[in-house]
Amino acid sequence: MDRANEGLNALEVEGLVKCYDDRRVVDGVDLSIRAGEIFCLLGPNGAGKTTTVEILEGYRTRDAGRVSVLGLDPEGRPIGLRSRVGIVLQTTGSFERLTVAETVAQFAGLYPDPLPVGEALALVDLSERSEVRSGDLSGGQRRRLDVACGLVGRPELLFLDEPTTGLDPEARRRMWGVLEGLRTQGVTVLLTTHYMEEAAHLADRVSVLVGGRVVAGGPPETLAPPEPILPMVEFRLDTPDWPVGELTAVVGDVVVPDAEGWVRIPTAEPTGLIVRLADWARSAGRTELVDLAVRRPSLEDVYLALVDHHARWMEVSR
Repeated sequence: MDRANEGLNALEVEGLVKCYDDRRVVDGVDLSIRAGEIFCLLGPNGAGKTTTVEILEGYRTRDAGRVSVLGLDPEGRPIGLRSRVGIVLQTTGSFERLTVAETVAQFAGLYPDPLPVGEALALVDLSERSEVRSGDLSGGQRRRLDVACGLVGRPELLFLDEPTTGLDPEARRRMWGVLEGLRTQGVTVLLTTHYMEEAAHLADRVSVLVGGRVVAGGPPETLAPPEPILPMVEFRLDTPDWPVGELTAVVGDVVVPDAEGWVRIPTAEPTGLIVRLADWARSAGRTELVDLAVRRPSLEDVYLALVDHHARWMEVSR
């Protein structure tokens, strides 16, 4: 696991097509993943993510297009590729009665030059649980064990399918730390996730798949929605006696707080709006707008806008 090939492409896809009957579930997908980066494939259920990844892993044949994984065509899962790739599925079977170390050792035996078991466990912060039975681990620890099994063969490329689904926030953050550690080790990671915060935190680059097509891609912070999304000024009315009706004159539109008293106002000029809101609060005899904040469009906002726009466009164009 070194970074000698950093800057080269670990994976290249051109014009990938997969059909079931007369339906194209993957429709001309192009992807490139640089060696040593964490790349995230995003998309709603049914977008073609699983089919695309299974083709890249060599478990499914394609109907058209060119695929290169570490310089080899994965179709048929050539022996020269299998030992260089790690795969962590969303749900995996485990050896419930084996210890953590014994489980990893089982997978190590499948590879010609595996990591020492202790080193694989250290990568995922499971050294202290090595003698615990796999069936006695917490959900987060089991997921890290899955990753250890995927890493023990010294893969150059690791496929990770929804690695934090079902984990609590603390376990999810620990998994993020594991994946960030893989980046420093020079392992290329292809990650699928439904958590936009996870993609924004981990991914060097993302691609958004809708209806079998890539509709956007690049570093998470550069993705742009099909139409501009305005920043949102938000605050909370902490008592029922605020003169909400006066906000119409301040904002220029009717304002209706939600059931919890939150007011959210889209605006192209958040600073000016905050000044007007502060003047309004003072005129109402208040000194504080509770939880006042400006929320800029997040990756989730952009992602949802892209999915909605392209799903509607594809429906119309059929």
